[in-house]
Parts: sequence; C-alpha cells; structure tokens
Amino acid sequence: MDWLRIGLTCVAGGILSGVLGLLLLPLLRALKAGQSVHTIGPTWHNKKVGTPLMGGLMFIGAVVICLLGSLFTIEKYTVFFALGLAMCFGIVGFLDDFFKVKFKRDLGLTAFQKMALQMAVSAIYLYILYRQGVMSSNLYIPFVNVEFYIHPIIYIFFAMFVMVGTVNAVNLTDGVDGLCATVTLPVMAFFTVVACCKGMWDLALLPASLFGALIAYLFFNWHPAKVFMGDTGSLFLGGVVTALAFALEMPLILILVGFIYMMEVVSDLIQFAYFRATGGKRFFKMAPIHHHFEKCGWKEVKIVLVFSAVSTLMCLIAWFGVQGWLPK
Repeated sequence: MDWLRIGLTCVAGGILSGVLGLLLLPLLRALKAGQSVHTIGPTWHNKKVGTPLMGGLMFIGAVVICLLGSLFTIEKYTVFFALGLAMCFGIVGFLDDFFKVKFKRDLGLTAFQKMALQMAVSAIYLYILYRQGVMSSNLYIPFVNVEFYIHPIIYIFFAMFVMVGTVNAVNLTDGVDGLCATVTLPVMAFFTVVACCKGMWDLALLPASLFGALIAYLFFNWHPAKVFMGDTGSLFLGGVVTALAFALEMPLILILVGFIYMMEVVSDLIQFAYFRATGGKRFFKMAPIHHHFEKCGWKEVKIVLVFSAVSTLMCLIAWFGVQGWLPK
C-alpha cells in the first residue's frame, strides 16, 4: 500500500501541474509577466525575451496540493518542514522575479539581499530539524558507510554553506529550455527511493509528487519554451534538493546526485578566477558550462539530453554508494 500511495502521489502531481499550467500560462501572458531583457547567455537567447516567468508556480502548486491532500495520512511532519524550506526559497525567488517584471530589468533582488534571506531560511530549517531530533550532527560518508561526529554549531554552519551553495547551483542550471527540470528528475527519483527504503514514506511524498509535477511542467518548458520557471521555480527546486539531503542525513550525497549543479558553479568559478588571473582571457567560451556547449554548436535539446543522462548516471552511482547504509 505504501508504494501504491507513492505512485498515486506522483501521478497526482503530474495531473495537477498540467492543469495548473493550462490555467497559469494565459494569466502570465495577460499580466505580461515576461523577461524584458536577457543580458545573460548567448545573443540568440534574445529571441526568448517576453517568455513568461514564474512558471515554477505550476509545479510548486501541484506539490503543495498533493501534500495537503495527504495531510490526514501523514504521521511524521518532517515532509512539511522540508516543504516549508523549499517554499521559503521559492518566495525569495518570487520576489526576485517580481522585481524583474515590475521594473523591466534582468536583475531583481541584489546578491546581498538574496544571500541574507537564504542564509536565514537555511538556519531556521536546520535548527528545527535538530530540535525535532530528525537531524543529528553526524556526517555520513557514502561508499565507506561511516559517520563522523561534528560539533553541532560547526555542523550547522557547514550545512548552511552547503544549502545556500546548492540552491544557487540549481538556480544557475536554469539557463536552457528544459535543463533544470530534466536534470532534477533523476534526483527526485533517487530521493524518493531512498526515503522509501529508509521507511520514511511520508517524506517520500515530496520528491514523488515533484517528480510527476516536473514531467508535466516539461510539456510547457521543453524547447522552444512557452514558459520559464524563473527564480521562483529554480530556488524552490534547490530548496527541495537540499531539504531532502539533510532530512535523510546524507548531505555529501549532493556531490553525486547534484553533480550537474556543482559543475555549473565550478565552471563559473573557474571562468572568474582564470579571467582575473590572465587579465581578461576566458577558460570557457562562456559560463556557466551549458552556455559553453551552446557556443560549441550544441543545440539546446542535445545539452538537455546529455546533461540529464549524466545526472541519471550519477544518481545510479549514488544509489550504490548508500546501499550499506540503508536498512536491509
């Protein structure tokens, strides 16, 4: 029955996301909630100017409805703590998108404002998990299946750094039609199966519902995209990814399941460092790395398929890495 419940939640997430998309898209167009300028990315992305933002609301709404619909069957409320974290990140993204639309500019909140809000949200979530006894300060090491005790204060600062870094890495991945959602699908599948194997069936409802919702969202976001998820959606996705990693007490697994996200950030850092060190030369043709491949002549669909295949492979490797830690 538990697996059936997970499957039905996944299907419900897909149906609800699709319905919300059909209702939301005309509204966003009527409100002219589109990106007015596009200064980041290859020049041929300029044709995407005016494509509605905030499409992430469709899968966010679907997930919220699914979990609220399961409210009376949920025994452990960790799933709502995780959803709350993701929603808070989504609100930060919504504010960013709102200011972009309102003031017709490519930048919404300042970097400092976003960072401050994200750090505060992360700290509150981690404190709640720790006080509820859901999360310890032991750091699990995949593959070797050992845990190291870390002082709680040090662990929380480490966790805040990981959470904010991961959330913004997911945000960077949203630069090509369909990329962020497609890369995130195997990550949600991984967390769903791991949560189920650990007997955390209520927590598994979150990634399961999001998996279905993202599939429906891709009907609107596949190239050529009819809508963008915006920071509203990408920060929400990053929030879900980090919330699940810490709720399952396996933050280091993000190195594997979040491999594509990490490569996006690393490519940006390499580009910046190389540019400064060489007085203006570039290591990549353009950063983050998906734009480099665009400059190399790859079509958007090819980038999405290759990156999602890599993400799937890394999730499979991660699955083998946690086998010794899961209940038999």
